[in-house]
Amino acid sequence: MGKIVISTNSTLDGVVQDPDGEDGFSRGGWFNGLGDKDKEAWAKVFFDEAMTAGALLLGRHSDAWFAGRWDSREGVWADRLNSLPKYVVSSTLEKTAWRNGTVLSGDPATEVARIRETVPGDILLYGSARLAHTLLAHGLVDEIRLVVFPTLLGAGTRLFPETPAEHRLRLTGTRPVGDSLVLVTYEAVRD
Repeated sequence: MGKIVISTNSTLDGVVQDPDGEDGFSRGGWFNGLGDKDKEAWAKVFFDEAMTAGALLLGRHSDAWFAGRWDSREGVWADRLNSLPKYVVSSTLEKTAWRNGTVLSGDPATEVARIRETVPGDILLYGSARLAHTLLAHGLVDEIRLVVFPTLLGAGTRLFPETPAEHRLRLTGTRPVGDSLVLVTYEAVRD
């Protein structure tokens, strides 16, 4: 059985929208302010995570975004990401943008629950805030890993919107990343 892991970057106030500033959000680009030491430490966190992942889970926009940045790269990290199986939740796609992808076109909660039962290891959800919201609402998230940026945006899509039910989490780790970032890890508490 796999484990659904939300793994993402977030501002201190929980915004996950447009970290690179390419989507046109007026407060986007908050990732770009990192210094070299922080970028290097950030890359190590996500490199290490990719080396142990079982699969990636994405929405269609994140699939296209990652494919555009990783498909043409070479090296150990790129080779690993490009070779991982990818599951892309979309009601409109017939084929994924990133290689080794499978489109999940049915009900997202049902499809992801099936993947979780059949794919071993960590199934990393990158980006895809709307999909994260759906999975949280259906109790399908096993772990949340946030690299928190020391930025308050005050607006934008947040990872944790209002939910119809409470979600209990247990802190399993915190550690500094570079000079100004923090990796915070929580696991879901199941009744």
